[in-house]
Amino acid sequence: MILTSITLSLAIKPPNPIHYLHQKHDLSTLMAATSASLQSIPSSLKLLRTTGVTTAAAPNLLSFKNSTNSVFSHKLIATHTPTANASGSRRWFGVKSQSNPSDSSRPTKVQELSVYEINERDRGSPAYLRLGQKPVNSLGDLVPFTNKVYSADLQTRLGITAGICILIKNMPEKKGDRYEAIYSFHLGDYGQIAVQGAYLTTEDTYLTVTGGTGIFAGAYGQVKLQQLVFPFKLFYTFYLQGLSGDLPSELLVTPVPPSPAVEASPAAKAAEPGATSTNYTD
Repeated sequence: MILTSITLSLAIKPPNPIHYLHQKHDLSTLMAATSASLQSIPSSLKLLRTTGVTTAAAPNLLSFKNSTNSVFSHKLIATHTPTANASGSRRWFGVKSQSNPSDSSRPTKVQELSVYEINERDRGSPAYLRLGQKPVNSLGDLVPFTNKVYSADLQTRLGITAGICILIKNMPEKKGDRYEAIYSFHLGDYGQIAVQGAYLTTEDTYLTVTGGTGIFAGAYGQVKLQQLVFPFKLFYTFYLQGLSGDLPSELLVTPVPPSPAVEASPAAKAAEPGATSTNYTD
């Protein structure tokens, strides 16, 4: 080992410039001699390798298991997976996926709510926009709308609907259309319920509850749409989940049986005091 170190030192020791100056060598001779000394380093290092001197490989300081990328749908939490650090001791770190706990923490109790939507022909609704530019209903036609919403017993004005229907398919054989509907129920101080889904003018359909505000915050579930008179009278039954509390009793009234003949009470139509919800949406 000592001999090897001496050999390396001699191999890389540069020539003495004073010596060369005394020998009257010019600057180019000095640079050539220095270059020759540096070129001898690889052979010296080769000698070190043959005598058993090796350099330890850098330890792997941190490693991860291969796993499916689940950044957008799962959490990453610590697990006990061994890795080595610089001192040679083993530490434990890793990742694994876990299902989103919010799915299991959301309330699953189903609460049923029924309301009527009635077009009383006093709001300029619906507006039919023939963007398909054909004389008959065609793909791309839009129908923005807003109608009044009443309690299921037709005694209380609750608010309005507001949204848009996009025509997907005209079905002349059924004398109707298929729309994709996106709209909300605005119910004054109670809040809002947003829905989306297929609206078929020829039969009952179910739409998805996509969210809510106020007492409906966190809402999900579905709503059944029963068409009584197209497009003027509809009856809805919500099956709401995700609510933090129970629905107020004033909304849970006994429904008037759905039929084409139903009408809101005169007091509710006139929005008289006592016949509206608090700060109902108009």
